[in-house]
Amino acid sequence: MTDSRLSPDTCATPADENRALSAAEARLRLLAEVSPITGHEFVPVRDALGRILAADIIAPHDVPAHDNSAMDGYAIRFDSLAAASETRLNVVGTAFAGNAFSGLVGKGQAVRIMTGAVLPAGADTVIVQEATRVEGNDVIVPPGQKCGQNTRRAGEDLARGAVALPAGKKVGPAELGLIASLGVVEVDVKRGLRVAFFSTGDELASLGNPLAPGQIYDSNRYTLHGLLTRLGADILDLGVVPDRPEALEATLAEAARMADAIITTGGVSVGEADFIKDVLDKLGEVRFWKLNIKPGRPMAFGKVGNAWLFGLPGNPVAVMVSYTQFALDALLRLSGLDPIPERPLLTVVSGNAIKKQPGRREYLRGEVTLVDGRWQVRTTGNQGSGVLRSMSEANCFVVLPEECAGVQAGEMVQVQMFEGLI
Repeated sequence: MTDSRLSPDTCATPADENRALSAAEARLRLLAEVSPITGHEFVPVRDALGRILAADIIAPHDVPAHDNSAMDGYAIRFDSLAAASETRLNVVGTAFAGNAFSGLVGKGQAVRIMTGAVLPAGADTVIVQEATRVEGNDVIVPPGQKCGQNTRRAGEDLARGAVALPAGKKVGPAELGLIASLGVVEVDVKRGLRVAFFSTGDELASLGNPLAPGQIYDSNRYTLHGLLTRLGADILDLGVVPDRPEALEATLAEAARMADAIITTGGVSVGEADFIKDVLDKLGEVRFWKLNIKPGRPMAFGKVGNAWLFGLPGNPVAVMVSYTQFALDALLRLSGLDPIPERPLLTVVSGNAIKKQPGRREYLRGEVTLVDGRWQVRTTGNQGSGVLRSMSEANCFVVLPEECAGVQAGEMVQVQMFEGLI
């Protein structure tokens, strides 16, 4: 399947490359340009968890494979029952799951049946045991029953030959169970997405090294390591690249040879030592590099060789915003997921006032909690784009649209929960 809202008309053109795109425009452009990788492999069922199906899984038989009981009770012929009074039926046997009753249920007869047991020949209805009364070898059934009740028909979940799971589906726990129920031993899945990433900046020090004056430890690569591991990508950490065009050019060329996608952090603003865009112009092409959002305004999207490049800002929170709101969906499209999910925005009460100037969409860190029976969100700590602690304390983004001119405590705001996002 494809997203019907996407078309070639959404692609970037040289004339508007320098325009700051809205969040909606950027997402549409990313998804319109990126195509799924083509390689695939067969893996055992358990190893398919988190992988993307490369081909439809077809049901080789009906699911369930036979008519069976949905409840513990008595299997009967519906035409045995009186319309307006109790009916006495003779119990002629028992059907267990995995041990079917071999006889025929005749008129005026019943078979004790357990959940999941094959419906005996002649029976078409199951009476739950709680509704009945047993007297000797007979069961008494009250009036008001319905024909076919408490039964599961062969193929009602999946008919033989039907598509059980489509290509492009991500395999989760429920899908593992469904695949196993079909007797499938190996699963055809997309090969792992290869993503190379690195940080840029002379001010960055790697862990284990002492900090020189003016240096900070590189946190962005560790954040990206976590995000990409959660994604299930095969990741290539290329370390810290100094602020020299030749070093950046060599690293980008190396990454493009090894990976389907490249993620950089830093080097995409308009500072004197910010080289990503210039080097990208030389090695490949830039599709856009400015977004009308906060934090995360500078974000480069383009291509180096056959690898897509996502040049994220240098500030740690801006990295997470840019990745989750834009790069993530493009990487999911690359990995073969189809369709790309629309993540819901939930409406909750703001527990505090929030200052904002109209013009840009803003993503603030917030914590949603239940207060007096109502879900409420409060922003967490310092909202500066370099403050990771307030990100750690949050469980959602508070998403304020471009036209918003601030929020008063008690007003409704939209939030995007982190669960399933980061």
